[in-house]
Formats: sequence, C-alpha cells, structure tokens
Amino acid sequence: MNNQLFKLRVFICLGLIVAVGTIGSGQTDLTYQIPPKEIVEIVDATPTPSIIFNHASDMMAILNRASMSTIEDLSNPELRIGGTRIDPVTNGRSRARYNIDIAIAKIEGTEKTEIQGLPENSKIGNFSWSPDDQKIAFTNTSANGIEMWFASAPGWEAKRLTDYTLNQAMLYRFLWMSDSKGVIAGITVPERGKPPVKSTAPKGPVIQETVGKMAAVRTYQDLLKDGYDEEVFEYYTTSQLIKIGLDGKAAYLGEPGMYASISSSPNGTYILVEQIRKPFSYLVPYYRFPQTVEIWDMNGSVVHTLANIPLIEDIPKGFGAVQTGPRNFAWRGDVPSTVYWIEAQDGGDPRKEAEIRDKVFTLEAPFSGKPTELITTELRYSGITWGDENFALVTESWRTTRKRITSSFDPASSEMAKKVVFDLFTEDRYNDPGYFVRAENEYGRSVLLFADKGQALYLSGRGASSEGNRPFLDKYTISTGKTSRLWRSEAPYYESFSEFIDEKKGIILTNRQSVTEPPNYFLRNLKNGKLTQITHLEHPYPQLKDVKKELVKYEREDGVQLTFDLYLPAGYAVEDGPLPTLLWAYPREFKSAASAGQVSSSPYTFTYVSSTSALLFVTQGYAILNNAAFPIIGEGDEEPNDTFIKQLVANGAAAINKAVEMGVTDRDKVAVGGHSYGAFMTANLLAHSRLFAAGVARSGAYNRTLTPFGFQAEPRTYWEAPEIYYNMSPFMHADQVKDPILLIHGIADNNSGTFPIQSERFYSALKGHGATARLVMLPNESHGYAARESVLHMLWETYQWMEKYVKNKK
Repeated sequence: MNNQLFKLRVFICLGLIVAVGTIGSGQTDLTYQIPPKEIVEIVDATPTPSIIFNHASDMMAILNRASMSTIEDLSNPELRIGGTRIDPVTNGRSRARYNIDIAIAKIEGTEKTEIQGLPENSKIGNFSWSPDDQKIAFTNTSANGIEMWFASAPGWEAKRLTDYTLNQAMLYRFLWMSDSKGVIAGITVPERGKPPVKSTAPKGPVIQETVGKMAAVRTYQDLLKDGYDEEVFEYYTTSQLIKIGLDGKAAYLGEPGMYASISSSPNGTYILVEQIRKPFSYLVPYYRFPQTVEIWDMNGSVVHTLANIPLIEDIPKGFGAVQTGPRNFAWRGDVPSTVYWIEAQDGGDPRKEAEIRDKVFTLEAPFSGKPTELITTELRYSGITWGDENFALVTESWRTTRKRITSSFDPASSEMAKKVVFDLFTEDRYNDPGYFVRAENEYGRSVLLFADKGQALYLSGRGASSEGNRPFLDKYTISTGKTSRLWRSEAPYYESFSEFIDEKKGIILTNRQSVTEPPNYFLRNLKNGKLTQITHLEHPYPQLKDVKKELVKYEREDGVQLTFDLYLPAGYAVEDGPLPTLLWAYPREFKSAASAGQVSSSPYTFTYVSSTSALLFVTQGYAILNNAAFPIIGEGDEEPNDTFIKQLVANGAAAINKAVEMGVTDRDKVAVGGHSYGAFMTANLLAHSRLFAAGVARSGAYNRTLTPFGFQAEPRTYWEAPEIYYNMSPFMHADQVKDPILLIHGIADNNSGTFPIQSERFYSALKGHGATARLVMLPNESHGYAARESVLHMLWETYQWMEKYVKNKK
C-alpha cells in the first residue's frame, strides 16, 4: 500500500471518529472508591527510609519519607508552563515528595541521633552533607515558601539559616561553600511585586512562523502558549543568587536572572552559571530556550562568558542528534578549576557521514586563554570519567548500532591519543564488564578509584547471566586489560557493591536482600568474608511474606528466549488448580534476537511493591506474570517496529502457553495490563488477538499520528513510514477490539506524547464500534499517580474489572 493511500485512510478514520465521538455517551459519577483491605494495607505501608552517606563514608543520614500525597495536595494551584510545573505558592516544583525527619548515625549503626528543632510538620526536600562532614543542610517547604535549614555536630540541632525563601521553580539545588561555612542558593527576588494578571481581552493573535528551516521536534506538553505565559514564566523562574553564611550573614551574587543551574569549581573558587534568556519558544521546553553560560568568582562578578547559546528548535532528526555549538558544560573533577564542554563536528546530524562526531574542549583558570582541544570521538560523546591529571576515560556511543566504546586517554597530553578499554554491544548484558568504581578525591569530586599504586582500577556490575543477575566486584589491570574477580553475590541473596569503606583492609559497603528480606546495608570484609549488618529495615508489608516468587524461562515460537517473574498467592499449590492471571509487561526494542533473550532480572531480589504495582493483586487470588519479556526485534537493516504487531502477539502467546503448561494459569482467564508504552501494548494485543479475557491500559498513547516526529524508539517520522504509524495505532483498529478494556488516565498527564486526549479519543472509537470499555480520568493526576485517593480508586477499578471480566468471566 503506498504512502498516499495510508495517509488517506488515516484522515478518513480520524473524520469518522470525530463523528461517532459526538454521539451521546453514558456518564458514571462516582466518589473515590477503595479496593480490598489487603491492598489498602500494602499501599499504606510505612515508606522505606532513605540512607545518605557522608563524604568520608563513616556517617549516615536516615531520612524518613512522608506518606502518600492526598487529592487535596494535588488540587493546590499549579502552573503548567514552559515544559515545567511550578507551585505558585512555594515558588518550587509542584507535586514534590518530602521527608519528614532526619537522624544521624555512625556507619555501623551506633550513636544514632535524631535531629532536634525541626519545624512542625516538616517537609524536607533537598539534603546535603557539608564538605567537612560536620554539618548538614536541607530545605523545608512551609506554607510561605521554601526555607533553608542546617544542623551541626555534635548537637545536631536544626536551625533556619535565613528569612529569605528559596526559588526552586527551576534552580533546584543549592551549593555548599568549600570551607563548609555557608551555602549558595537562589532566592525569590524580594522586590519582584505581585504576579502578572491576565487581561480579559487579548492584545492580539498568537503567531508562530517558519521560514523553511526544518524543526522536527517530538511532542511536548505544558509549553508556553502566549505572551501572558511568557510573563508568568519569567516572574516565577527569576531568582537572585545569594551567598548565606552559617552565621546568618548574606550577600547577593550578581543580578536577578532566570538561572537554570549553578556549580562550583572543585577548589571552590569559581561558579559555573547557566542562565536562560529570551526569546522564548512555544515549540520546545525551557531547557531549549536561549542560554548564557558564564564563569563567576565567589563575589558574583563575571570572569568569563563561555557561550551564548541560541534558541534550540531545529535539532536534526534521529537518535544521536544534538545541537550545534557548545553543549554540556561542566567542571573537570580531577583539577582545581578547569571547565570542559562538547561541540558537534557533524552539525549535530547523525545522518551525516563524519570521521569525528564530537570534540571535547577545556579552558583553565583564569579563563583568559584559548580553549584547548582535549579529545575527539568517532561516535557521539556520552561522558567522561575523570581519574587524575594523567588518566581519564571517555565513552562514546551510537544508538543505531547499539555500540558503546570506552577509551582511556591522558588529559595532560597534547596528542589526543586514545586506547580502547571496552568495545561493547549495549544489548549484550551477559558480556557487560560493569562500571569503573569511583571515590571522592581531595576536592570532594567523584573520580576513578585507583588500586595498586595507580596500576589498576575496580569494576562493579550487575553480573547478568542465564541464572539471573549476580553482582560482582573485579580488579582491572590497566596495562593488560585483564580482570580478576574479588567478590560475587551468592544465592540465595542478591548483594550489590556500593563503595569502598577501607580499601587497604578490603572492607566494602554492600546492599543485600533476598526474596523474603528487604534490602539493608552491610559491611563486607573481602579478605575473610565477615559480614556486618549496619541498617535494620524491616519488611514493609508482611502480607506478602509467603507469596511465592519464581523466575520462569520459556521461548517464543521463533526460538527467542523469554522470561517472566511468576508470583503466586500465599499457600497456593498447583494441585489447587489453575488461577486467573494478570500479565504485566512493557515492550522493549532490540537489534539482536540473542540479546533479547538474555535474562535481565534475579530470582533472589526482594519483592518491593509500589503503590500502583500489579503485584498487589496476588493478594486477591491471581497469579501474576510480572515483567514479562516483550522484546521487539529488528536485526540488520530492519527496524524493530517493522513487525511490531506480529512479535507482540507472539510474546503474549508464549507467556500464556508457559503459564498454562506449568498448571498455574487458566488460559481463558488471563488479563493483560501495562502503563504508558505498556498501555499501548495492551490495546494492540486486544486489537490484534483474542488471547486475553480483558485488558487494563494506564496512561497510554493509542494514535501514533499524534506523535508524528517519532515515539519511543521509533526513529522515523510519520511521513517517512506512514504504514508503521497506522499499523501500530490501536486507534486505527478500534473496530477489532472484542474483549473488555479498562482505560485509565491522569487528566494532568505531562508525559511527552501521552496526552489525555489519547485515551478520550480511543474510548470514543471503541464506543462507536460497540466495544466493552470503561474510561477513568483521574483528576489532577499526572503520568504517574500520586494521590492516595487516586491510587486506591485506580486499584479498585482494576480489581472490579478483573473480578467481572477475568476471574468470573462467563
């Protein structure tokens, strides 16, 4: 079928749905409902604390998290503007999650001290240890704004640092000064006045214009729409940088501006400042607005202007496309005050042939000389891991071929010579050597941890294997490239390396868990195997202690190896007969069938259950096929999506066949579900197969023509591959959906491409063709659901749907 015919069919279909969508539809008004008590108890379980270790790794802060938000919280005023969401009352991020208290303890868990003097009803946000490890600083969100607080050893009594309120609408972080005597942050401009007031009458039309320059951008939400939006965005994102001493004395740095980020040089002498400028855009989010990048001294004077970056609306198409000119400014971590950045040598266009894709440039203090070319990459630059002045690692990658190369080089050499360390196929998890271990240097920056007097490094990784992930720690000899194993996780535990505590004694910090034991931190002695537990976090939901978990392997009809994590209700035995089943999955793209079949999980991990997890329904007598592998493979010149539907159905059939073969699943009582791209998967499975009794699709996109410049891992635009966009859109095949489908969507979804209208229009199409469907729009919820009322109601809807159309299917 030619492209023009496909386009005509799409437009005819769209017109038809607009017509049927106007037909009257029933409306069900409900108050928020609650699922069975076992599910509610798990949702309401006390959140697991966060553990934050200090720089010396001899102390830890224990932050207890707040319980779930309420619908009242989500109903507070919110500005959805410029690609971000702002709380106009606090001048910070809306929908933020908080901690409620802090305790300090030695790393072995002794001498635990609760922070005293915290404000009533604390909402603790950003947290940071001071460079000398004797102090902590954190933010507290009150009814009047975001406050700056700190506490010091030995008493650890919390005190408010200043009466100024912080502006975290865009500048989310604060900086400790290198001497640990104060912080640098952005505050709301004291004399800014009241926010702009929208006129009842417009000043004129909203106009955008293109003059033949390509600007193929993916779909974004919450963009600026008019001049009033521009005024509001500037009002709330403009902050004043300020230096605040722990003695309460404060001094302004520079003039008010729309500061996007600040970072101090390793020696604490300079600040790298990125500031947003006009003109704004109605096409892209704020982080692609024009920017000025400057280096300041600690008094706020501009030392050097690094770049004036123009508006970025015209990045070339395709994965690996980047802006032209300088990008990704940062400080080298291995020297006192040298800044570096990247510049594309191919116009930022991955479709162009180029021997060199990117160059890395540096500029050393006092920043009066010319930039120095440090290193080049043949593929797209992916990052640098600094070591010392004579050794660093640069990584480059290419999405199309799934290639990633890590090379070593000497930053002090002018030859720009590289030595390949790893040349990897990123999908091949079994041969992933891991990542190089880092530690803090004298500047407090995370750099490579050398061993054997600089002759070796350490590697740590997941240790993927056919038996499941088994994390490891290796020593890597730089001269030979050979590795020797120091330690590997052993069954029945899943234990992963965190950091070295004492390299000479061979003591490391690990995180250890099992199917029945929640993750806790341990000190492991590599020389004698001694293990000392330092945290004692309890099982958050005892209701799931006796749930059975199994990593199940099987194969697709074409021989591709697959897995799912099987969860069975407590006390269940196969002799009890097959169960109604919920399959929960998320499709992923691969360029190799062998890689797609590799195991990517572990049979020994603890069953953590989020408040929206499909695992909650194991308490209601369902077998759960969780994280079912749904690879979509396109080898060679083929794109994975060329056979998306065929592979999707084959994946579903294979999972069901295996579960039925095991005797745990009733073939006629299987539901399929997913979130986001998993919802898209669910709708397509119901449109193109009769494998499932029902489906649950949350926050999905169902009409790919509404994301015409690419989606997920699809590199082609609608105009380049209209048949792909048509065939993959369940909206276009709504007349083929014969089994019940529950659609759930947050009314305030901010995710790129999953506009709420996607579910609304798909529901209209289903209704117009007589399908059994239910549309649930959750007020004030975004792409993920946050309010307790919304989450419980979503779970109630899912429970009712599966009870009616799956467990008690007629």
